[in-house]
Amino acid sequence: MSRPAGFRRPRRLPRPRTLRARLTVGLVVLLAVSCAAVGLAAVLELNGFLTQRLDEQLAQVGTRFPESLEHNGRLPDDHDGDERGDTRRMATGTFGARLLDGTVTNKGLIRSGDPSADLAVTLTAQDARRLAEVQADGRAHTVELSALHDYRVVATAGRDGDVLIVGLPLEPVEATVHRLELVAGAVFGLALVVTGVAGACWVRWSLRPLSRVAATATRVSELPLASGEVALPPRAPDSDPRSEVGQVAGAFNRMLGHVEDALTKRHAGEERLRRFAADASHELRTPVASVRGHAELALLHPGPVPPEVTRALERITAESARMGEMVDDLLLLARLDAGRPLERRPVDLTHLVLDAVTDARAAGPGHRWMLDLPEDPVTVTGDAHRLHQVVANLLANARVHTPVGTKVTVTLETVPDAALLSVHDDGPGVPEAVRPDVFERFTRAEHRRRADAPGGGAGLGLSIVTAVAEAHGGTVGVESGPGSTAFTVRLPV
Repeated sequence: MSRPAGFRRPRRLPRPRTLRARLTVGLVVLLAVSCAAVGLAAVLELNGFLTQRLDEQLAQVGTRFPESLEHNGRLPDDHDGDERGDTRRMATGTFGARLLDGTVTNKGLIRSGDPSADLAVTLTAQDARRLAEVQADGRAHTVELSALHDYRVVATAGRDGDVLIVGLPLEPVEATVHRLELVAGAVFGLALVVTGVAGACWVRWSLRPLSRVAATATRVSELPLASGEVALPPRAPDSDPRSEVGQVAGAFNRMLGHVEDALTKRHAGEERLRRFAADASHELRTPVASVRGHAELALLHPGPVPPEVTRALERITAESARMGEMVDDLLLLARLDAGRPLERRPVDLTHLVLDAVTDARAAGPGHRWMLDLPEDPVTVTGDAHRLHQVVANLLANARVHTPVGTKVTVTLETVPDAALLSVHDDGPGVPEAVRPDVFERFTRAEHRRRADAPGGGAGLGLSIVTAVAEAHGGTVGVESGPGSTAFTVRLPV
């Protein structure tokens, strides 16, 4: 169904979102409904009571006033010696009328402060029609007269075939009821305001334990729980376990206890693993170096050596060198994980990048190596040897995982409070399955980006880049796609 032009959906009233607001609003709404019910019942009851009293007054007035209208407001059989007769004992605003064949023949009104009847009261044709419609059954009816407003009237059949109508104004009843409405509205409104404020304070006080639980949960959510030693904040204060809030606080504290135990065990396991990696790497360095030395010594033997033995010794030397590099990388990662501090000296990144690209050109002459450096030197504070290892690993990663002829661009620039080092290549890109874990340890693509890339490599190069950058307070990111891969290192200056 299409909406007409300019149609706007009505805006919904904002809903209270917090439990405290909902409880307060619910309390005020319930009280408002109760006040409205009490006020409505009181108004209806008072209106009915006053209307009944008015009907009783009409019964006491009887038909003497409309009968007197035929004699100019004076009854012919008055015996009180006063020519004005009963009219001065009538209530102010008493209305009388005489109808014959549906036509008003006589009418009168007792004015305030004047005991005589005012026979010149004006009635419209509609007023006369409404009076003629009143049933002559002796019961009270409400009639709206344009000149006199609402009246409560009683019609009675006269002795001459006429209809005698007497009425009293409803204005005193309506004024009293209206005053009650104003008073009730003011009192109930004040009660709602006071109850709303007091209820909000009471609800807030009652939910203080829950607020403490929420504050503790917020502090826990802000903690770095991924790794390392974690110190959980103090537990939420204990509350009455018989209350719902107390049960929530108790369950939350027990959960924090389990989480703390799990984090402590995890941290202890991580520490044992780091110590094992560091100890194993340290212990392996000597035997690996020994194996490599003996293999190189055997290759230097002056006597005749069979070609198969020579080939085996060369493979032992190469694998020993590769294993030695892997052991050094593992030992470096273990030391960085343990938080061992690095050197903190000024390092000229521009000079460092130039040296690293020169080495990369010699190792990969089939690639096109490009430099984009600023005119002024870029200097950071850190460990020059480790930062050189970061650049070298990124260049080796681009060289090994891209085909010959790939363009590799190294960009160095400064931004506010940081230096950005970017290594971009136009190779096939990092496989999508490997991309989420590309900086994890021992992560290697099943199919290298370069078909003729040599084997080997333990998948620790980018892990070392990440660990060294984080040890310097920096970050590493990657953006990769077919034909474009960029690794960016951000270091604080």
